[in-house]
Amino acid sequence: MEYHPCSRWPVLHQPYEEFGINNAALPTMIALDAGLNKTQVNGLLELFLLVTKGMEQVTMKNDAELQKACDNAGAELTPFTKHIISAPYKGKEMEFEVHTRPVWDWALDLLADPQLAPHFVWDAERVYKHNGEEYERFYGEPWTCDHWWDIQSQLPADVENAIPFCFILYADKTRLSSHGTVKGYPVVVRCANLPVDIRNSESVGGGCVVGWLPIIPEDAAEEGKLGYTTLKCVVWHESAIKLFEAMVHFSATGFQHRCWDEIIWYLFPLFLILSADYEEQCMMSLIRGRNGKAPCPICLVPLELLHDISKTFALHNAGQGEEALRVYNDCKATGEAILKKLGLRPVPNVFWHIRYSDPHLALSFDRLHVLHLGLWGKHLFEDLKIILRYLGCDAEAMVERLTKEFPRWWKLFHFTAILKVTFNDGNKFADLSIQVFYPALSILTKAACPEGYLLLGLISSYLQLDSLIGLDIQTNRTLSAIETELLVFNERLQAYKECTMNSSIPGLKVDWDFPKVHLWKHMVCDIREKGAVRNYSTHPNEKMHGPLKEAYQDRSNGRDVAGQILRVDQHILACRLLRTHIDQYDKWHKARSGDDNDNSVLKLGFEGHCKLGSPCKPTTIQGIEAEHDREDKAYLRLQRKFTNYINKFLPSIGHELKKWVTIPADFNIYEYRYLKVNYKSCVDWKLATDHLRCNSQFFGTPRYDCAYVQLTSTQTAFVRLITFFMCQIHGYGELQLALIQPYTASVGQERELDQAMKLTRIKAVPRSDSTFIPLVSIIRGALLFPDPKKKDEFLVVDHVDGDMFLRMKTWKQGGSVCINIC
Repeated sequence: MEYHPCSRWPVLHQPYEEFGINNAALPTMIALDAGLNKTQVNGLLELFLLVTKGMEQVTMKNDAELQKACDNAGAELTPFTKHIISAPYKGKEMEFEVHTRPVWDWALDLLADPQLAPHFVWDAERVYKHNGEEYERFYGEPWTCDHWWDIQSQLPADVENAIPFCFILYADKTRLSSHGTVKGYPVVVRCANLPVDIRNSESVGGGCVVGWLPIIPEDAAEEGKLGYTTLKCVVWHESAIKLFEAMVHFSATGFQHRCWDEIIWYLFPLFLILSADYEEQCMMSLIRGRNGKAPCPICLVPLELLHDISKTFALHNAGQGEEALRVYNDCKATGEAILKKLGLRPVPNVFWHIRYSDPHLALSFDRLHVLHLGLWGKHLFEDLKIILRYLGCDAEAMVERLTKEFPRWWKLFHFTAILKVTFNDGNKFADLSIQVFYPALSILTKAACPEGYLLLGLISSYLQLDSLIGLDIQTNRTLSAIETELLVFNERLQAYKECTMNSSIPGLKVDWDFPKVHLWKHMVCDIREKGAVRNYSTHPNEKMHGPLKEAYQDRSNGRDVAGQILRVDQHILACRLLRTHIDQYDKWHKARSGDDNDNSVLKLGFEGHCKLGSPCKPTTIQGIEAEHDREDKAYLRLQRKFTNYINKFLPSIGHELKKWVTIPADFNIYEYRYLKVNYKSCVDWKLATDHLRCNSQFFGTPRYDCAYVQLTSTQTAFVRLITFFMCQIHGYGELQLALIQPYTASVGQERELDQAMKLTRIKAVPRSDSTFIPLVSIIRGALLFPDPKKKDEFLVVDHVDGDMFLRMKTWKQGGSVCINIC
């Protein structure tokens, strides 16, 4: 770890097991909502039990008393204030309400929280990990990236201990009523100096609603006119300045603060990241949108070249906008020409007032809206549906059936219908992009449908990029891979575009000059400057819309909507703070009394590599063989197969066999239907967990998951799990094993389709060649899609998560293995 020179910290070397900040979990609480989940119900019932036993008392008698208590607690926090702003339009002054909890006051609340204090990170770092050959830089948290480093280098040299105090800002309109006529405009802020697990959480230290912006009424007669659009921009930026007024001053002078380690720092507040969808990015940067001459908020790409991401253009910067507006104010005609060329509106930008907060540098790639809801959901998937519809009902029915039969995986939503259903959930779109791609491969062949084949190639490149971009830790190698794959995507897009222009299939997209095709051009730069995409994702912010909608629908009478909703939000924030204080007191009290036993905390994790669950009734090995022998060849001669395995396996783990171990017919087997597997992620080197099933009736459907296993110290393979079990070998102790079908047979030379679509293909050995493996040899779970045209051949679904994606890149380089496991 190389710290910024201003920090005066020496270079630090650590084993990766010791690397990282204090990741102590912050306390959670039962949420104030009506739809209680299982955990919340259990917590509430436990409270009832304590009250009935006389161990606790409930002092509040009704909702009014609860509201009063919440109001009193909320008074300890920075309250919301209503402001009236005005803006001229057609010779009249129009007035609007804006509600604000000033960002700076909220930030001071964070700094005053003793539980958060140890988690703040102030100095920029450059972090490197040895990859076996050299130290390679990696990018994760914002402070490990270039923009933070550059900002710290620009802070006043004459101010000792000057450090960046960095914020992430999000704003977007949301529908509050079920019929969509009532809308809200929340503004959410997060502190970039806190680790992502805290920053993106719903606990204290996570996102906070700090503003409620006015929404200009829709007017059919005025909508789309330059003056009316300009009015919306003026109102947005005049409202936002009410949130940032104190920041304007302290961004220039710094703010003296004594931290928990007793060091006095000068904090310089700034907006490091602006998290928003494209419409909101246009508002924040004041560009003229997708029909402007420069529709990208980051660079000056012309509208007609948005489809070509191989080209690079000059970047926007705040200085250009300020100078153009100055010219506009002196001479409207000259200034308007400059502003049009830059694609900017003639409105002063609120972010110009805050040092080190250039909006064009702070605006960041949003994977949710650009990819899942945008490029995939609105464009690639729509073209895929058009092509399948053109091919006829049989093609549509086959894709529907294969998608419905897609193997279940605990991380993916399972679809029962896709082509006639409308989705608006970005998470579902992300899952759908994976699950529809593999079924379509057997239908949209090069011979049967050239347009469909080219589209699948484009989708394949899209999935590669989505997996790469989604990694929580990026290295120079992954960034290089993104840049290479972007060129592949660009080449395939041009080929598909040319094909559709000459295609007989009506309705296919031929105009690809829209911002969401272009925006990931800046992805690598965003990662180098501000870290992994989860730092600037809109997803955790949009989750906060849910409680606001519930507050309107359940706690509002439809009048003074903003005031009532923000009162509920203040109550929730106050209760979170109270919960942390109570937990902190309990911890102090237990430490003082010497009582370290805490049986009230549910420990969700487990130690070790594997943990069995969902046990079955004990049975004998002969009973298992008799039950399955006729219907499943995997159990054929099970007793003999197990005897042979045990006599080879025990010596391999250090046991000396003095005689042949015989497994009798009445040998007891304890089967299980569920397995948790802990493994070290290849992405961030932290512990991850998979959940695997072997169940003939998993919610009414057979489910037998697959796994990625370690054969030897250098060889890995895929297997189908048949059953998990535990047994006792007399004189040798307990064994935890799995009966499996290996998927390690060779498929010969790589096929053209697999190479073009970047597929990993494997083949199953005969079911009768099943064997046993120790559970500890299971590295993690795996998802395999059966090729409907090739019996016993499977495609590895490597897009289920970043860890599997990276493992398959290495695995394919080494080639598949064909090993007799026993």
